[in-house]
Amino acid sequence: MPPVPQAPATAHSRVLLRQIAGGLVTLAITLLGLLLVTFFIGRVVPIDPVLSIVGERATAAQYEAARQALGLDEPLWKQFAIYVFDAMQGDLGTSIRTGAPIAGEIARYFPATLELATLGTIIGVLVGVPAGVLAATRPGSIADQIVRLVGLMGYSMPVFWLGLIGLLVFYGHLGWVGGPGRLDPVYEMMLEFSMTQYTGAILIDTALNGAWDVFANALSHIILPAGLLGYVSMAYISRMTRSFMMNELGQEYITTARVKGMPEWRVIWVHAMKNVAVPLITVIALSYAYLLEGSVLTETIFAWPGLGSYITDALFTADMPAVLGGTIVVGVVFVTLNMLSDILYRLVDPRART
Repeated sequence: MPPVPQAPATAHSRVLLRQIAGGLVTLAITLLGLLLVTFFIGRVVPIDPVLSIVGERATAAQYEAARQALGLDEPLWKQFAIYVFDAMQGDLGTSIRTGAPIAGEIARYFPATLELATLGTIIGVLVGVPAGVLAATRPGSIADQIVRLVGLMGYSMPVFWLGLIGLLVFYGHLGWVGGPGRLDPVYEMMLEFSMTQYTGAILIDTALNGAWDVFANALSHIILPAGLLGYVSMAYISRMTRSFMMNELGQEYITTARVKGMPEWRVIWVHAMKNVAVPLITVIALSYAYLLEGSVLTETIFAWPGLGSYITDALFTADMPAVLGGTIVVGVVFVTLNMLSDILYRLVDPRART
């Protein structure tokens, strides 16, 4: 009896699963390489972690006891194995500065960065994609020139300068937004003592608690730094959208659709955007990852208690375990987003699964 032919959908699903499995293996190898790099950075920097703990006046016996407690008397290969094993369990070590577990501190700081970067990315996508489409459909027009100029300014102007100008104008002179920090002090006390914190993202937690006055105050504080990051994201997304859309609008299937009398909005937003969305997924994911890892200056200017500020403060106090722990988290986020964008790319574009 001849074998039953395999359904194309089933074959494609198996190919996709194999590709996802291969991506997970690549992710594991990449993360192992990241751990290897951070481990050796921690061993070659000219900062003695033992001396940072016991102090310069410690005796030789105290110094040696602390060194053994940290496992620094073991061979390098064994130290690395312990380092990887602990990291896989979520143990990133102990902060020299505070004496608290680094994983717990990062879990407390990271939601602020996640909230800020997510809102910035949403702003960048909602403004950048339509702006890029507008510029692509009217090349050489006033609208195209404005979009390109605004994007160029977003690339060229230093983030810290834009942040300082924004604070001076919108907070100092006009009073339209809240100042540095995530909340005014009185609302911060309300959040800490009288509300349940579900996610660590203030906008979500205050909405779930029904504390709309605190929500409004948090929104007034986040709108300026999120708008700044959204502007930076929009500059990149609009430029790439314009490039992708102009390429698609020159294809034969677009000409055929127009000759058939299809409405222009449908040609652009249905047919052309369907193909533009494929590479645009990767662009948006990389932009999001950049905002998550590269918002150090923004968090510093706006006194935003996020992961960037945490790593910066740890660096200034020579708290290398905290610096490396934060670096590992940033690397994991970047690699994971990259992998997710690749999976979405394959789900959206069937050609990538062949």
